[in-house]
Amino acid sequence: MKIIVSEEIASVCPGFVGACVDAEVENTSFSQPLWDEIHEMEERFRSELTTESLKEQSGIAATRRVYKACGKDPSRYRPASEALIRRMLQGKELYQINTLVDLINLASIAYGYSIGGFDAGKFVGDTLTLGIGREGEPYEGIGRGMINIHGLPVYRDAEGGVGTPTSDHERTKITMDTRHLVVLINGYDGKAERVEANARFIQELLRRYAHSDGGCYFLYK
Repeated sequence: MKIIVSEEIASVCPGFVGACVDAEVENTSFSQPLWDEIHEMEERFRSELTTESLKEQSGIAATRRVYKACGKDPSRYRPASEALIRRMLQGKELYQINTLVDLINLASIAYGYSIGGFDAGKFVGDTLTLGIGREGEPYEGIGRGMINIHGLPVYRDAEGGVGTPTSDHERTKITMDTRHLVVLINGYDGKAERVEANARFIQELLRRYAHSDGGCYFLYK
């Protein structure tokens, strides 16, 4: 998979660095040990963060700045990492989807980066380009119906948008049949070492919970 960061993204976030994890996997409907790990992190975050202080986390703060620079209100279209942590801090249960989605959510919570998870077998073409959503561009968010991605950072394949920091697209979503997984970590704070650590953490989770060797990863900017 080739990933291109467009000039329009580079102009609003010149320090952007991303990571792509590419792995062969087996999905399951539920993993109790994974959810034990998620609940441990919930307890720790509830003792350390508030719904206001979480906005100061490096990855979340940087993503919010990019939203504003692109013309989007980050309080209306929250980055996924912020939305997940806010839900925990409000005492609400995280949505349980399937093991691959759940472990990606854990990785997003742990590092504060919005992370896209995709069934790579559903991509059209071999290139993803990170750009900015256009006025009227059609986009069906997972479980959200049609959403307005004008002003949101968006990854596109040869057919159109597949992922934003707020919601991934229905067309390329992870299912129980997913065997080839691609995970994209969005480091709008430019902290390459932290982005790389997040990628390695995802590989560890895949080895523990997805019958995988963890695959490989690479950085892009």
